[in-house]
Amino acid sequence: MAVKDPTAVERANLLNMAKLSIKGLIESALSFGRTLDSDYPPLQQFFVVMEHCLKHGLKVRKSFLSYNKTIWGPLELVEKLYPEAEEIAASVRDLPGLKTPLGRARAWLRLALMQKKMADYLRCLIIQRDLLSEFYEYHALMMEEEGAVIVGLLVGLNVIDANLCVKGEDLDSQVGVIDFSVYLKSDDDIGGKERDVQIAAILDQKNYVEELNRQLNTVSSLHARVDSLEKSNTKLIEELAIAKNNIIKLQEENHQLRSENTLILMKTQHHLEATKVDAEAELQTYKHSRQGLDEMYSEARRQLREEAQLRQDMENELVVQVSMKHEIELAMKLLEKDIHEKQDTLIGLRQQLDEVKAINVEMYQKLQVSEDAVKEKSEIISRLEDKTNQINATMKQLEQRLQQAEKAQMEAEAEDEKLKQEYVNKSESLQNEFSQKEKQLLQLETDLKIEKEWRQTLEDDLQKEKETVSQLRIETREIINLKKEFLKLQEKNKNLKRICEDQEAALQELASKLSESKLKIEDIKEANKALQGQVWLKDKEATHCKLCEKEFSLSKRKHHCRNCGEIFCNACSDNELPLPSSPKPVRVCDSCHAILIQRCSSNVP
Repeated sequence: MAVKDPTAVERANLLNMAKLSIKGLIESALSFGRTLDSDYPPLQQFFVVMEHCLKHGLKVRKSFLSYNKTIWGPLELVEKLYPEAEEIAASVRDLPGLKTPLGRARAWLRLALMQKKMADYLRCLIIQRDLLSEFYEYHALMMEEEGAVIVGLLVGLNVIDANLCVKGEDLDSQVGVIDFSVYLKSDDDIGGKERDVQIAAILDQKNYVEELNRQLNTVSSLHARVDSLEKSNTKLIEELAIAKNNIIKLQEENHQLRSENTLILMKTQHHLEATKVDAEAELQTYKHSRQGLDEMYSEARRQLREEAQLRQDMENELVVQVSMKHEIELAMKLLEKDIHEKQDTLIGLRQQLDEVKAINVEMYQKLQVSEDAVKEKSEIISRLEDKTNQINATMKQLEQRLQQAEKAQMEAEAEDEKLKQEYVNKSESLQNEFSQKEKQLLQLETDLKIEKEWRQTLEDDLQKEKETVSQLRIETREIINLKKEFLKLQEKNKNLKRICEDQEAALQELASKLSESKLKIEDIKEANKALQGQVWLKDKEATHCKLCEKEFSLSKRKHHCRNCGEIFCNACSDNELPLPSSPKPVRVCDSCHAILIQRCSSNVP
């Protein structure tokens, strides 16, 4: 056995309870026959069932102190969806005795029932299921088809008049319990139904007897009328000759009216034919202009697409050119940085060259000083050789000193040669480096010239791109002007359509007026046929009503029967009969049921 969904069972039970409560409320209210108040038990049970239906599947909302589960949230949403519900919501919020959201919801349901718009409000609510999902679970009654069924059942409550006092009632603390004993049948109910059937039969018999008595009274009144008619018939025979003369005059006037009517019909037919021809011509011109406008619109749309594609391509090329320009500027900055670094290195090398030159000058000065010292030493040696010849005693001592001096001289000469060799090598290496730096400087200058030329070409290309962009802007402005002209043409087209529709409406009005005039003419014909062979009383002679025998006045106007010729006041001739050719019902004679005509002068009805 398949297990049923408990939520589906709950929805079915609530739907059945809603059907029973709504049916019982309608039947009891119709049998009750008066305006319902708050103490009526079926009405209280209906509100309890509706509260249970709205609470089914309601989500639990977490508040600041506890968990809250109330139906006031979705009902408060109705005023946003249905503007007429704002008055109910505002009045519910302004009630002084309500403190809880559940009490406000109960007051809202009562006010909606009194307004006879509960079904409309709940229908707007169940349509917006995306908003209801914030308050209800997916399996709730209001989210399923049962909610739509209950809303359809609520439409039947519009036949009930309820007068509920919400202000002084304690709606916050009421306990909503469904009383199932109301909907259970018993033997007493069956006996009560049989008793009701018997009472209904007795009432039908009573009504039948009353109708018979009323008809007997009308028979006696008819006998009295026959007597009065026999008396008045003698007077009417005397006035028949006068009435015939009046009828001849009326026939002449009728003939004139018919001739005038034929002329009016001919004029209206000519006017209709002319308007039809004009309308067809305007329709043809409108179709041709619309075809030309459609072609212009398609051509302008195609040109707009092409211009938009060209503009998109130019914008893409412009983006590429801008990116290339940024790369070139970055490369220029890097080259300028390298040039500045190389210039700094050149300055440092020149400073080093100056320092080497200063060192060479110092070494040369030292070499000259050493050569002077050698010359002085050679002179001293010559002097010593001269003194050797003179001084033999000191010769041995000076020889030792001389050997030491010669050794020192040899070492100094060797050191001088080493210094000269080192100076020559250093000068050659510095010369080679200087030549290499000059070559690098020339290469950098040539690279800088190439970069300047490249930059100039890029600036020229950028200027050309700017010119093309300006041309595209001008073309876009022209397209915008074309679009404005197209919009103006569309407005003219709409105005032409409106004029055409107005002309069609005027034609329809003319046709309706013609049909009304034909119906009036037929009514006049019928009235003339009915008046033939009848004699009208003079106003001076017809001074009293034939039924109530009261004198005619401004409030009691005269009405003449077409068939029997009797004259009644408007109070006695109260029988009315609807005619298809007349927008209002006409008055009918009580004796012969012919149409009564109100008399407006002494001779003409």
